[in-house]
Amino acid sequence: MDGIHYRARAPLRLGLAGGGTDVEPYASKKGGAVFNTTINRYAYCTITPTDDHSMSIHSTDYGKYEAPLDGGPLKLDGNMDLIKAVTNHFGIKDGFKMFLQSEAPPGSGLGGSSTVIVSIIAAVCEWQNIRMTSMEMAQLAYKLEREVIGLKGGKQDQYAAVFGGFNFMKFSSHGVNVNRVRIHEDAVNELQYCSLLCYTGNPRESAKIIESQVEKFNKGQNEEALDKTKELAIDMVAALEKGDINETGRLLDISWDYKKQFSSKITNPQIDALYNAAKAEGALGGKVSGAGGGGFMYFICRYDRKYNVAKELTRMGARVTDYMFEPEGVISWRYPHE
Repeated sequence: MDGIHYRARAPLRLGLAGGGTDVEPYASKKGGAVFNTTINRYAYCTITPTDDHSMSIHSTDYGKYEAPLDGGPLKLDGNMDLIKAVTNHFGIKDGFKMFLQSEAPPGSGLGGSSTVIVSIIAAVCEWQNIRMTSMEMAQLAYKLEREVIGLKGGKQDQYAAVFGGFNFMKFSSHGVNVNRVRIHEDAVNELQYCSLLCYTGNPRESAKIIESQVEKFNKGQNEEALDKTKELAIDMVAALEKGDINETGRLLDISWDYKKQFSSKITNPQIDALYNAAKAEGALGGKVSGAGGGGFMYFICRYDRKYNVAKELTRMGARVTDYMFEPEGVISWRYPHE
């Protein structure tokens, strides 16, 4: 039958500094601060309405799933819960097909699941003609993923996917404050030129790392490291606003030392070897993106040494990834199909 595809696209994020301070209970007790940006890797959602009262899901990462929609709220059982939680929230009874695709593997450290739920919410809003502000959409994504489903993680991912671009985010018991960071175009271009992103090839279970971090915080074992990380996020924003890429790289290096103190699961021999090799070849600083333990690593290099860093990391088995910074957040649109 003739009809409409309702689509949404949300960008994945790269945490630059302060990650970990957006995790409870630190965020509410002491106030978190994170500096992040989005990149041109996306989670896509397509909704195609059908004539029945069931949903049919096809996810390139998690396979296929079907369920009726006229039997009350869908049970959250670990199978396609992101979609079920959104469907339950909006009370959807009209049948649909959904196709989900993410340009980063699960457990990659680029905020994947949060970006997926943002794309689902945006596609549903496009389909149902629901208007939400950016803040409302990010708050809903956070509530559904972290509180309703109970997936462990920080607060930055959903907000980054919705707002897009370079943002300094503050987290407290009163809520979330998102501030767009104004960086001169020349500084953004220079940072892009000096930046390197690589995939270690090992996805990780972020929930276990977060649990370990929270455990250490509750015992008072990583509070100082989290405090310092928060300060470094503020310093890094100031460095980039001044256009000082070398200082940004230096701060990244310092913050990696503190991040490793959050939990014993943040790093491992492979990550340490890749980091040390990158530094030896001319990286100014770097980090594991996301909770740690694997996934993507991000480096800021001396401009004339980036090639050498990439060559060495590739030799060691990492995959260097092309990407660009993405200034836009989630978008949605509709397109006719036959």
